[in-house]
Amino acid sequence: MLSRVANSIYWMNRYIERADNYARFISVNFNLALDLPPNVPEQWQPLIIATADNFIFEQYYDAPTRENVLYFMAFDVRNPNSILSCLLEARENARTIRESISREMWEYVNQIYWTVKDAAAESKSWELARYQGFLENIKTGSQLFYGIVDSTITRGEGWHFGRLGRLLERADKTTRFLDVKYFTLLPEIDAVGSPLDLLLWSAVLKSVSAYNMFRQQYQIVNPTAITDFLLLDKKFPRSVMHCIRQAELSLYEISGTAITNSYSNPAEKALSKLRSEVEFTEVKDIFKTGLHQYLDEFQQKNNGVGAAIFKTYFDLKPVIEEESMNLVVNQ
Repeated sequence: MLSRVANSIYWMNRYIERADNYARFISVNFNLALDLPPNVPEQWQPLIIATADNFIFEQYYDAPTRENVLYFMAFDVRNPNSILSCLLEARENARTIRESISREMWEYVNQIYWTVKDAAAESKSWELARYQGFLENIKTGSQLFYGIVDSTITRGEGWHFGRLGRLLERADKTTRFLDVKYFTLLPEIDAVGSPLDLLLWSAVLKSVSAYNMFRQQYQIVNPTAITDFLLLDKKFPRSVMHCIRQAELSLYEISGTAITNSYSNPAEKALSKLRSEVEFTEVKDIFKTGLHQYLDEFQQKNNGVGAAIFKTYFDLKPVIEEESMNLVVNQ
């Protein structure tokens, strides 16, 4: 497969997953708004801090009000990670490789992009209920896209590159959902462990569609159990451990290397090392290090995996250029 095609498939899936997760980020606060006591104000700044978009936000907005954060995360094209920006990038990647993906994939990516672009023009007058419906459509739409991919694409290199991008993006964003809780301020220090605190933790679970599966496995809702489930559970599809493990399987399928053997390139080495570190981590170790510190370190290592994948598969020099360089050296 051409590196250009592989790169576009990889990033098309990452951008679709990112749009889905940004819809989920916004849903964190919508879930809270329905349950918060009347004396506790809504907080929107934690969303842009946890996603590391606060520096861009501060260039264009005076205050992290509900209206500003909603528009910035959903429709502002000046934000490269907004839902609209992500769908634009996904569409552009899909457009350049239409011959390598199914017709149904291209038609759906094109359709959802234009739907969101048309919605951006009237979004500033939306009420909360309209925004909630829009976010649900984005989340449902991403699931529909993955269903189209799984039912129309041969399980070859292209499919594995797409799954690799989707799962690495999902692992990163799951850690940032937990970080939203870290950056959310409680009204007083005594509120730690209070019903309000547990309400905030439950909102994180609901935002990643994990609440029901979590309650089937754990009797008590507490930070330790939630962290263990979202980071270390091997079977829940949005947990970090599950995402990293499945991404590793796809990476080895691409190279054809048996996963029981040693790695065959720097990308496999970086991802296998990260998977091993997560697999042998216990939740008590995470809290001993500090949850935010652990999440921040994971995000940096996950970004390192992405860089290694780029250098291994996408940053390929033309053969003619390499031959010319060798000729100059020999002369």
